[in-house]
Amino acid sequence: MPNGNEAGVVATCHCGAIALRLAAPPAEVTHCNCSLCRKYGVLWAYLPIAAVEIAPLPAPTDTYAWNGRNVDFHRCRTCGCLTHWLPRNPARTGMGINARLLDPEVLARATVRYRDAACTGLFR
Repeated sequence: MPNGNEAGVVATCHCGAIALRLAAPPAEVTHCNCSLCRKYGVLWAYLPIAAVEIAPLPAPTDTYAWNGRNVDFHRCRTCGCLTHWLPRNPARTGMGINARLLDPEVLARATVRYRDAACTGLFR
C-alpha cells in the first residue's frame, strides 16, 4: 500500500474529505456504458485493493449496492462525489476508483478503454 513517503498520485473528492492515494498513475481507465456508470459519469481505474490507500479510515462515505449487490459504491457524505467501489466478497482483491477525481493532467495520460456493459459486455 502506498505511504506518505512514496511517489504517486492522489484522487480527492470535491471537498477534500476523502483522498485515494495510488502508488502510480493509472495507465488505463475504463468508460463503461452500463446504466449505473453512465448516470454516475465516471471513468474507472481498476487496481488491487492493496495498491490504494483510502484516507481517512473509516472513510466518511455512504454506500450503495446495485443489482447483484457484489460491490459497494462509496460517495463522500459531504460533497456527494462518487469516490470508489469495493467488493463485498473478501476473496476479491480488486477495486475501482473514480478516475475523474484525479488531476486532469494525470487522467489525460491514461488510455481510455470502452466497455459495452449495456449490451455485449465486450470492450471495443
